[in-house]
Amino acid sequence: MSSEDGAARAGTDRPEPENHVADRIRTEREVRAWSTAKLAEEMTKAGHPINQSAIWRIESGKPRRRVNLDEALGFCKVFDLPLEELTSPPGRLMNAQVRRLVGEYVEKWKEWRVLGKAQDRIMAELDDYAKAHPDQADLVKVLLMHELEVASGGDFRHHRGSRPKLQSWLGPDRMYPADETEQPPDQ
Repeated sequence: MSSEDGAARAGTDRPEPENHVADRIRTEREVRAWSTAKLAEEMTKAGHPINQSAIWRIESGKPRRRVNLDEALGFCKVFDLPLEELTSPPGRLMNAQVRRLVGEYVEKWKEWRVLGKAQDRIMAELDDYAKAHPDQADLVKVLLMHELEVASGGDFRHHRGSRPKLQSWLGPDRMYPADETEQPPDQ
């Protein structure tokens, strides 16, 4: 192989999985709060010796140092990862359970956003009604608070996830009556 071929392989034309490996090594090391020296020590214990400066060059070198197969297998052993995961794009980090839980959380967050918009729309309609019928405004707020308390089994006022617009609309005296010891959550 000519020196030009070697330079191209070490430069920006490297296969993507090699960049993923370097990024993943840094991420896994940082998650464990390990220094490059500590990772080198762990690699040696696992039977795949590599020095601290080589790890730094893999993670941060310009160009990055390549990882040979023996080293890749060592990183897999030290980080308890399959080779496929070591070479995967950064978005595929963590084990399958963590990825599933993160995905599930994001889906629920998106649903929460949609529900929040629906609640805001309903709140605006209730507010419009209360403005059009000022004599019934307090009754509407009391009814809403009562229904929320019933639906939550009496725990609604202690729930810190209520929307700020609802808290503002109902007023602090309804959300946090003077006879209760708990104060409003910090905003």
